[in-house]
Amino acid sequence: MRIWVDFTNSPHVLVLAPVIRRLVTAGHQVEVTARDFAQTLGLCERLGIEHTAIGTHRGGSLSAKAAGLADRSRELVRFARGKRFDLALGHGSNDITVAAKLLGIPATTTFDYEWATVQHNVNCRLAQAVVVPAAIPPARLYRYGARGKIHAYQGLKEEYYLHDLEPDPAVLDELGLDPTQPIAVVRTAPSVSLYHRFENDSFGAVLQKLQGSQTVVLPRTQSQREELRQAGGYILPERAIDAPSLIAHADLVVSAGGTMNREAVALGTPVYTVFEGRLGAVDAGLIADGRLKRLSDPAEIELVKQPPQRPARVRRDPNLLVELLLSPVDGGRAGS
Repeated sequence: MRIWVDFTNSPHVLVLAPVIRRLVTAGHQVEVTARDFAQTLGLCERLGIEHTAIGTHRGGSLSAKAAGLADRSRELVRFARGKRFDLALGHGSNDITVAAKLLGIPATTTFDYEWATVQHNVNCRLAQAVVVPAAIPPARLYRYGARGKIHAYQGLKEEYYLHDLEPDPAVLDELGLDPTQPIAVVRTAPSVSLYHRFENDSFGAVLQKLQGSQTVVLPRTQSQREELRQAGGYILPERAIDAPSLIAHADLVVSAGGTMNREAVALGTPVYTVFEGRLGAVDAGLIADGRLKRLSDPAEIELVKQPPQRPARVRRDPNLLVELLLSPVDGGRAGS
């Protein structure tokens, strides 16, 4: 088959890279488009994923997102017209589902946070398959138009795409980190996301507490990078890095997003979430199980060297996830 994959944000590259490798190994032809946002293009280059760069992020307001969706979808239509794709695949990419609908291409969307209302109202209605963790109650997605399209997988998506990761210590040398001393990894708040429109005071206090230590901060935008650089006392990678290996070697992860938190959970690194939006079912389950901590007071943060022995990892077969993603054109299991 000819399969089209679209990346709109840097985590999507990590999630779908193993999927792409398995598709190619199985004999499928895969073409990738990618939006210039955060480290998306840099990660494509780092992982050796051939791609066509199309579009940029247009801003966090509803009007800016709507304009960006319309413009980039048109660009994607021009890219894909005449290529005879059998399937379009995106991780929360509205752009590819809109373009695929206009071109009559079956589409699969996948995500693991159910409260991004605007995004899901587009994707779930237009896609033929909605691939999500089994932790999300199907009824929460019905209002988005997902009834009959849901294909659920067990566990975390991170347990699938990180299943064969053996942490590379080279990332520590790349960043000038001393592995004998505590290392923290911090991911800034997704301030441009519609579901995160507020000042996160807890996050700012965490940054202040970790300032001056071996703290690697991964900003989402250039303005965040400049603010952190002016403050000083942080390690700011200048290009895309091997973040999963860094997380595996770290002693503490603090993130206001989702994917990095769950990578830490999957890799056995202590992790706090400072996300203050509506909690999704996946994170709620991890918090209930004690695998993820929700930060209520920045004073709780303590950066200390962790013992080398980590909790046993859960490694899941990515081929099971590939099967679900191909469900619109390859049979798959019936959706709920």
